[in-house]
Amino acid sequence: MTKEISVGAVKIGGGAPVSVQSMCNTRTSDVEATAAQIARLEAAGCDIIRVAVPDMEAARAVAAIKKRVRIPLVADIHFDYRLALTALDGGVDKIRINPGNIGSSDRVRAVARACEERGVPIRIGVNSGSVERELLQKYGGPTAQAMVESALGHARLLEDVGFSDICLSVKSSTVTRTIEAYRLLSQQCDYPLHLGVTEAGTEYLGAINSAVGIGTLLSEGIGDTIRVSLTADPVREVEAGIAILKAAGKRSGGVKFVSCPTCGRTRIDLVALAHEVETRLKDCKKDITVAVMGCAVNGPGEAREADFGVAGGDGEGLLFKKGEIVAKLPYEKLADGLLELIGE
Repeated sequence: MTKEISVGAVKIGGGAPVSVQSMCNTRTSDVEATAAQIARLEAAGCDIIRVAVPDMEAARAVAAIKKRVRIPLVADIHFDYRLALTALDGGVDKIRINPGNIGSSDRVRAVARACEERGVPIRIGVNSGSVERELLQKYGGPTAQAMVESALGHARLLEDVGFSDICLSVKSSTVTRTIEAYRLLSQQCDYPLHLGVTEAGTEYLGAINSAVGIGTLLSEGIGDTIRVSLTADPVREVEAGIAILKAAGKRSGGVKFVSCPTCGRTRIDLVALAHEVETRLKDCKKDITVAVMGCAVNGPGEAREADFGVAGGDGEGLLFKKGEIVAKLPYEKLADGLLELIGE
């Protein structure tokens, strides 16, 4: 089991539930826009949010953002240790920084001391594109071994100044390399691990790459917090992350949605029906299973196993509740009928 760290009120590692993170794509210096986006992300189920801090204007904005949000805030910082110190003064809950990139040991010590005084952890994030030149030469490229050695080398810089409130990540845009790197890292340290496939792609392809990479590791008991990286609205990252956790059996609650792929037996517009029901149940917090099935072969069985369900027929369908048929409705009334049944 990994050690536990605290990011505001959220625990990471030590057996705590796997948390979902995302990152704002607003300019951090635009406090109102950033706070508004964080509110949307929190409503979608985000547990921890990160903001970019590329300059002092952004670092100073952290304090104002913290006053407007409730979920823990992470400052993403590169190269300039002074940005970390300013963000810490603003009340940030976690720092993402690579100690080897901020200069002398005095600067590393200054950041570590400020974090320790405030109870703020540090995430060391190594991506395949950020591996040091000497390690690229040693391993012949950004291999899994190179990323792991880089991450542990950065961690030692903090350990050398007495700081160990650390989280690590080793992300690659290659899914198999990401999996290999996290497997290696999990064998060599007990720090909590932040999972993700970096630059995973657009909403469709990125969700698939992330599900394979993150899901594989979670199924092996590796990983304490996740971020799905998508070229899309960050809310989609949160939705995908929650879906991955549910599929991996790492999160319960909310609607489990079951629907069949359709086939030549289907005599209703199942695709439209399934999308409508899924969309309308998006904000439902009930811990239920809902099945939308297309025909009389598998439909009744799946629908009976669900808390609520539809089994399609020829232009019509049966509604099920707890395994019992409660109504037969024409196709155009199935969605409303199912939602009314769930609403009871």
